[in-house]
Amino acid sequence: MRSEFWFDSCGQGKIHCWKWAPEGEPKAVVQVVHGIADFAERYDGFANYLTERGFLVVAEDHMGHGQSIDGGSIQGHFHGGWFNGVADTYRLLTDTKKEYPDLPYILFGHSMGSFMARTILCKYPDSGITAAVICGTAWQPTFAMPALVKFTQAVAQRVGETNTSERLQNMIFGTYNAKVEHPRTAYDWTSRDPKSVDFYVAHPLCGFTATTGLLRDMMVGIHYIQQPKNLANMRKDLPVFFIAGGDDPVGNYGRGVRQAAEEFRRAGMTDVSVKIYPLCRHEILNEINKTEIYGDVAEWIENKL
Repeated sequence: MRSEFWFDSCGQGKIHCWKWAPEGEPKAVVQVVHGIADFAERYDGFANYLTERGFLVVAEDHMGHGQSIDGGSIQGHFHGGWFNGVADTYRLLTDTKKEYPDLPYILFGHSMGSFMARTILCKYPDSGITAAVICGTAWQPTFAMPALVKFTQAVAQRVGETNTSERLQNMIFGTYNAKVEHPRTAYDWTSRDPKSVDFYVAHPLCGFTATTGLLRDMMVGIHYIQQPKNLANMRKDLPVFFIAGGDDPVGNYGRGVRQAAEEFRRAGMTDVSVKIYPLCRHEILNEINKTEIYGDVAEWIENKL
């Protein structure tokens, strides 16, 4: 059974949330954290699969995404910056844990949502979560991050942080189709499933140009989660499962994902595993073999309960 609810954003407007409840008593909670230019309802198939296995699933449309665009909120923008966007996700976590205090709690973050989940692991190590699944993540060259942050800050200041810049958008995302043979659309890098790609292209809540402020904020967030002093704050015994597509350009075709996992281990994390799915692209939950991936995630979670 699916239901929806709202709460006040830490930035601006109201945050729209979904809850998928299983029949009977749930055995654990899974919170899904979606990506940029994305929205929570797109994870309905994954959530329904998990509820059939006894999990309760929650997810919120981030500030400026999905149905969380009201009360002055601007599409593709985090009012107040990266940590306000993360605070909304963390608010859903804490509210849900209060409602289900005795259930194990799993945080699942995809793409930009993986950066938000990783921020929570660093900033809120005492959140009480049981495990984390980091999907479609990345690791940027550490030496380049300060310059990337400064550059995006300068663009946001020049054009206005609530405005968009196609040039900046293309600099960040424009090369992702480079290794796709004979692409039909600008978003073939997301999945080999043409139906998934066509849905993404056609839907007004997907694939929009983010504000320069959000692109800046995402660079700020990535810089934060890659600093050793912040990685050192993570709870050392937290089980973490990195998953990604082998043909995902966001994670540098698996290399960035493996490096992120290695940096977790270097920070003292004792239970870190990685699975890279050959030929899969960025949105592995919308890939042609998505049922296999759903099952792997559910099995890993059940093994950690």
